[in-house]
Amino acid sequence: MIRTFAVGDGPRLAQAWTAAAPADPIGYDRFRDLILLDRNFDPAGLQVAEDNGQVVGAAYAVRRLIAATGGDLEPDTGWIPFFFVHPDHQGRGIGRELLSAAMDWLASERRTEVFFSSYTPNYFLPGLDAQRNPAARALTEELGFQTQYEAVAMDRSLVGYQIPGDVRERIARLETDGFRFGTPTGDELTELITVAAGFNPDWARAIREAVLAGLPLDRIVVAFAPDRTVLGWAMHGTYEGVPERFGPFGVLPASRGTGLGKVLLHLTLQRMTGLGAHSAWFLWTGEQSAAGQLYLKTGFTITRKFAILRAPLVPADGKD
Repeated sequence: MIRTFAVGDGPRLAQAWTAAAPADPIGYDRFRDLILLDRNFDPAGLQVAEDNGQVVGAAYAVRRLIAATGGDLEPDTGWIPFFFVHPDHQGRGIGRELLSAAMDWLASERRTEVFFSSYTPNYFLPGLDAQRNPAARALTEELGFQTQYEAVAMDRSLVGYQIPGDVRERIARLETDGFRFGTPTGDELTELITVAAGFNPDWARAIREAVLAGLPLDRIVVAFAPDRTVLGWAMHGTYEGVPERFGPFGVLPASRGTGLGKVLLHLTLQRMTGLGAHSAWFLWTGEQSAAGQLYLKTGFTITRKFAILRAPLVPADGKD
């Protein structure tokens, strides 16, 4: 039976998820925080497969009820952040039924496209890891999903880390020229958040919510121009309070090529090491992007690859 979410499903969904994806497990508290308490959560979008009273799978569809920025509710777009089927029940077509039900619900809400799984603010993975989930990739292809772009996750060991000599020299030269690197004050957060919003509205949200949730400000390193304007920043511990998770990170376009990004990255890694972190990692960047290349040159290695998928939807009434 495919039905929508009901009170009491949460712990069983987390258990079934973990059984289905043991390399990407989830606990109930995290499931609650990122799904059930998400500001766009609608129980009608969470499709649950039940067999003889046992939760055996789920697919989650979501659309914006609250805009990520301004008043844009992205009325044509929906997302499917996850779907899974318990391994004891795979091979019976349950995954297809769940995914189809999630897509049908989005179509009934007059969405004309659906993405897997690049939903913000709360996503578990940026897209589909076909290496770990070849069956899921085959199913999404059959249902019309095509790759829009790819993202990579990277990790770097911090055991024995120290700032390289050339970066130390670069910091000294920049400081001699009047640039400053340091922890922002509460007042300076306002400018930082404005700068972050220019890169990605979700970054601004993430910084604001992390600080409100108690993020220590020394987990943020800001580059200031001689006139004290914010030129860029790097940080860690922003998402779910995980101290080893690096990001977000950005340098204003006009200041790129100056070495500020490299300096900010290394200063943040130094702070992470000072807190006892043994590694730094993040989930999402473009391998060939400027940031991606900087990470690779800094000793990060690619640990996972994700395909961000899109499929067209036909509204339930058949009208565009």
